[in-house]
Amino acid sequence: MFDWEDTVPPVHDDRRSYDSPAARRLLDIRAVYAEPAAAASPRGRQILAGLPGVPVTEVSSHWRIPSLHGNDGNVARWTRVKTETLVLGVKRTLATRPNGRSADWIAPGASNGCAMACAYCYVPRRKGYANPITLFTNIEAIVEHVRRHVRAQGPKREPNQCDPHAWVYDIGENGDCSVDDLLCDNTADLVAAFRSLPTAKASFATKFVNPALLDLDPRGRTRIRFSLMPADDSKLLDIRTSPVAERIAAAADFHDAGYEVHFNLSPVVLRQGWQRDWAELLGHLDDVLPARVKQQAAAEIIMLTHNQALHEVNLGWHPRAEDVLWQPEAQENKRSQNGAVNVRYTPGVKSGAIDRLTGIIASRAPWLRVRYAF
Repeated sequence: MFDWEDTVPPVHDDRRSYDSPAARRLLDIRAVYAEPAAAASPRGRQILAGLPGVPVTEVSSHWRIPSLHGNDGNVARWTRVKTETLVLGVKRTLATRPNGRSADWIAPGASNGCAMACAYCYVPRRKGYANPITLFTNIEAIVEHVRRHVRAQGPKREPNQCDPHAWVYDIGENGDCSVDDLLCDNTADLVAAFRSLPTAKASFATKFVNPALLDLDPRGRTRIRFSLMPADDSKLLDIRTSPVAERIAAAADFHDAGYEVHFNLSPVVLRQGWQRDWAELLGHLDDVLPARVKQQAAAEIIMLTHNQALHEVNLGWHPRAEDVLWQPEAQENKRSQNGAVNVRYTPGVKSGAIDRLTGIIASRAPWLRVRYAF
């Protein structure tokens, strides 16, 4: 164990409350695993200062923690591990890679894992039986890498579906930036960095409404994408997330605070009654969003991607989810861009569903531009 009694400086952060109702609902950190360099860094000390009295265990690597990774006994404790455990690490490989779908580029993320427990999440497929938040504390290096990459691109020369003018960088591929903000300033630092980059925008998807993000003053340089699905699907699959109606209701506040607000229709899960429920959701979106939000909104349609290993994990903690996620008669193996073998709807099933959903959008929310469907 580390003893941080004499080494952690006081942190005074008026914007964040570690004891906010939102934080208490998701996080009750009782154990921290930390690489020594991560714990000793300024960001690491900020995080630990917000967790007084929590024991900190030294680990050589945030990827190799025997009590978490590869321990199948954690399946039964899936959400408890997410609630009570935090990992601090140093992101050693800083690389930005092209995307072309949701964003032009995937930036090196400042976290991995999440306190929420969406049954379809792809991140735990690589982590082995436990997927709590890992925060990377070398945020200065991450921000500087992104700045250099943006400057090297120069102005965007041709518009594309990601954005007509700016290079778009996804900053939260493997975590949820809204939740990370409950614990540290990584998200705030990235939003501030893009505020001063006139040729680029940050982008991240979220299923959690964190009002503290309204104070970050993004000045139009950060795109927040609220992930949406029908309420019944969300209750079954979006475990520990903000209710879908709350995400929709927050859109105007985030727009007025300076964010570009888009929506992820994600994942689209095919089951009996799915078209009716998506029509209801899109009708609600049309009813409650003000014109100023609709005018700048766009959507991504992301069909369900699943995985055999995740299917087996889910059977150990949330088998009801697999009643709709695992449909072998409509799915096939498919190798993803990252080389993983996943399970997706067959081409005929997928294309037909996308056609039907885009038709529902045209009928119920014709103002909602679909940027891409995958």
